[in-house]
Amino acid sequence: MKKVKITFVVPENLQNELRTAVIKAGYGLRGKSRWVSEAIEALLVTNNYPELVNINEIMHGFEKVETIVIDYSLKVKLDKAIIEIRQSYPILEGVQSNLVRTAILQKLLRTS
Repeated sequence: MKKVKITFVVPENLQNELRTAVIKAGYGLRGKSRWVSEAIEALLVTNNYPELVNINEIMHGFEKVETIVIDYSLKVKLDKAIIEIRQSYPILEGVQSNLVRTAILQKLLRTS
């Protein structure tokens, strides 16, 4: 299956929490992409994910860049979700990064 690389920005503390959660969940140091992909999939089946992404807009301090590799099929879902979010919240900036951060936060909240 074709893979796609996506990049997003996060605050340093979220980056640290992400790395800790990936290792704690047994995904190993190279399992970040799989962990985040699962988080995105879980977020996209949530009825109110556009609202959650919009709420996450208040987050700031994006000094760390993260890159993951996801399946092309997930990228298609991500692109559709971005369009849906932009229709609901047209002035929202950086929707892809915002969506990925929201997915990470939601998964961290569910697993803690």
